[in-house]
Amino acid sequence: MSTFAYEVFSEVAKQKTFFATATQLNVTPSAISHSIAGLEKELGFSLFIRSRTGVRLTPDGQKVLPIIQGILNAEAKLAEEAARINGLNEGRIRIGAFSSVCINWLPDIIRGFKKMYPNIELSVTQGNFNEVAEQVRLGTLDIGFSALPIKEKLEVIPLHKDPIYCIAPEKFKPQEGKIVTRSDIKEKNFILQQIDYDRDTKRALDTYNVSVNSIHYSIDDASIIAMVESGLGLGILPELALQKLSGNVNHYPFKEKFYRTICLISHSEAQQTPSTRAFVKVIQEYLFERYGDEIKPFENI
Repeated sequence: MSTFAYEVFSEVAKQKTFFATATQLNVTPSAISHSIAGLEKELGFSLFIRSRTGVRLTPDGQKVLPIIQGILNAEAKLAEEAARINGLNEGRIRIGAFSSVCINWLPDIIRGFKKMYPNIELSVTQGNFNEVAEQVRLGTLDIGFSALPIKEKLEVIPLHKDPIYCIAPEKFKPQEGKIVTRSDIKEKNFILQQIDYDRDTKRALDTYNVSVNSIHYSIDDASIIAMVESGLGLGILPELALQKLSGNVNHYPFKEKFYRTICLISHSEAQQTPSTRAFVKVIQEYLFERYGDEIKPFENI
């Protein structure tokens, strides 16, 4: 079986249509269809369930996806190692991150990395914590930024404790001046992102016994700021998410300290390429410079 068939299978699983895969790989849709049919015949079982709107993996397809992705990753690692031995500066790193890391950390990290390794190709995929972790587990991403806890069996480096704040309109004044207490938020509405409620913000809301009926959802951090500014409720956002957002709002720490722990995830070191290890080192050096002693530099995954 050719490596191209594996590449097609992996890309179809990601794109979920033959047409989008053909566009991505710069081949015809019929070539994609023929490649998948040949791979299914060789393996002896169906890989995708076809429908009018696209395709989805069969249970058997889900089982072999991590294996095939591992073969593709191993081939990429071999090619990169050979290039390194021959004195070339080549490679590819696929990075996953959630929005506030994409906005606040990655531009500087990537800029610094490209100065040292200009020929290494970088790609960034944005997703929520669970999406990034799943794609790293499958091998379609090499490394990812997520938040503890990580349920998947991956290598994890805790990077930064990101404080969580209460976001309030300018007219809101906490009774104790600079911190929010239980009495300040009693019977108040809260505006949250749907994907965040099951994670770190839930601990704050549970601690203060905020009713589920008092929680309303918004699509992103900027929308939360706008809704809080309009007086529709209070918000909860981590410090990193606030750094490039503006609005007529104030943020206050809770009386009890809450934070999320941002982490870096990947497969075991044996599955990583030299370029990925170099990128991890640049990440840690950047965060050490930005946050000081909280970060331990030069400690690879």
